[in-house]
Amino acid sequence: MNKQLLLGAEAIALGALDAGISGVYAYPGTPSTEITEYIQKQRGSGTHAVRSAWSTNEKTACEAALGMSYAGKRSLVCMKHVGLNVAADAFINSAITGVNGGLVIAVADDPSMHSSQNEQDSRVYGKFAMVPLLEPSSQQDLYLATREAFDLSESLKLPVLLRITTRLAHSRSGVKESAARPENELHSIYAPERFVLMPHNARRQYQHLLDLQPELERRSETSWLNRLVPGTGPLGVLAFGIAFNYVMEVRRQHGLDFPVLQIGQYPLPRKKIEALFSQCDSVLVAEEGYPVYEELLRGFFGGRNIRGRLDGALPRTGELNADSLSRALGLAKKEVLTVPDIVVNRPPELCKGCGHRDLYEALTTVMNLQEEHHVFSDIGCYTLGALPPFNAIHTCVDMGASITMAKGAADAGLRPAVAVIGDSTFTHSGMTGLLDAVNDRTPICVIISDNDTTAMTGGQNSAANGSRILAICRGLGVEENHIRTIVPLKSHLAENIAVLSEEIAYDGVSVVIAERECIESAARKKRNPAAKA
Repeated sequence: MNKQLLLGAEAIALGALDAGISGVYAYPGTPSTEITEYIQKQRGSGTHAVRSAWSTNEKTACEAALGMSYAGKRSLVCMKHVGLNVAADAFINSAITGVNGGLVIAVADDPSMHSSQNEQDSRVYGKFAMVPLLEPSSQQDLYLATREAFDLSESLKLPVLLRITTRLAHSRSGVKESAARPENELHSIYAPERFVLMPHNARRQYQHLLDLQPELERRSETSWLNRLVPGTGPLGVLAFGIAFNYVMEVRRQHGLDFPVLQIGQYPLPRKKIEALFSQCDSVLVAEEGYPVYEELLRGFFGGRNIRGRLDGALPRTGELNADSLSRALGLAKKEVLTVPDIVVNRPPELCKGCGHRDLYEALTTVMNLQEEHHVFSDIGCYTLGALPPFNAIHTCVDMGASITMAKGAADAGLRPAVAVIGDSTFTHSGMTGLLDAVNDRTPICVIISDNDTTAMTGGQNSAANGSRILAICRGLGVEENHIRTIVPLKSHLAENIAVLSEEIAYDGVSVVIAERECIESAARKKRNPAAKA
């Protein structure tokens, strides 16, 4: 069959397309974005005409995918790890309702926080929801496991969580494609006893989920993703997901023969793990992320002769690699060629000519005249305003927190309370915070930096911009004469300073919309006029 060189994220996308999905629902977030983008590029071919527009946030994505599943079709949901927090309500409850058509949630974790606020491990959510979780270790396995995940979902009538991490999502390898299957026919179900989660239904459905757990474990025991690499000696290694690659690299480099049990499907295959522990005097647990299963195994086996992140054998933070595994195994690090420091490292910065730069120049000028200088910001390119030369913002916690944190600070008596948020983040999770401020008549100034795209993740379509943002703010109850629009350009600096000064001084809710298209997005449209569509 056809073989392609694919990113891990793209292997998931191709696997989903070949599994016969009818829709993908996602909000862009590194390192998951390329899954949906790959599907969007393929959809015009006629072979894969699936629904693939971006969702407003991860919760709406998960709920829409569940609706497609209810109708009998297969659907894929994609997000980064922190996005699963946003989708958690829908995701956890979908395990209680169950599914009809196959539903797979692909979540990309980001150990080492290359572009994230934390290192959270999505396997905790899989364990919490008590659903099958797949964690392949290669691009080929990702492709095959994604296809299989839809079959697994439909046979168990449960959503399936598919976990990848940054290193696998953004590295390439050859993937052999198998024959594609057609989309499911429409076959919606009438099952209020499952999908109406009133207490009497929810209790029964929860018990059903508990009753399914032995079957989930049986499937895990027989899964090709959980396999033993035979070996000898007193030491064994339990390797989860991508950690298996590092373990095998060390094994080959040093000519070792210890047994390795690869884990790529959860819940844990108890019998296989017990067999490894009975064979070995000690076991090293190598898992990318939190010590989720090391902790569980320490409880199960009394903590005897288990090494890993909890005892310091492996680092508690950041990604694993062959060097960290070598040290954990007591092996000397092999000498490698070092790269000289030819180029001095530089921090990231806003693009030259970016509209955020001109906004921050005006905002900094205004705020420097205030006794308090606190500006609450959010997640997007504009977060770089925290760095020199601007030093313009002082918080970035989670999507939408700029507005609600500014509100809380204003409630505490801080004046002025200013929030900076982007157009995509505003529609993702900022609107409800603004409604809270309107309802309480809280004196805050919200600056929506509208660059007409989701720029930080590559220029995906934003859910709202320009006149739509204006209409949203008006609909939420912001007073018409305190919704102002500015154009962040140097030639408008004096005018922008005047508008910001007036609205920051206003003793009520005000919104300033700074409208200017992302220069990278504009350049792409100029190079490729078809991109405007």
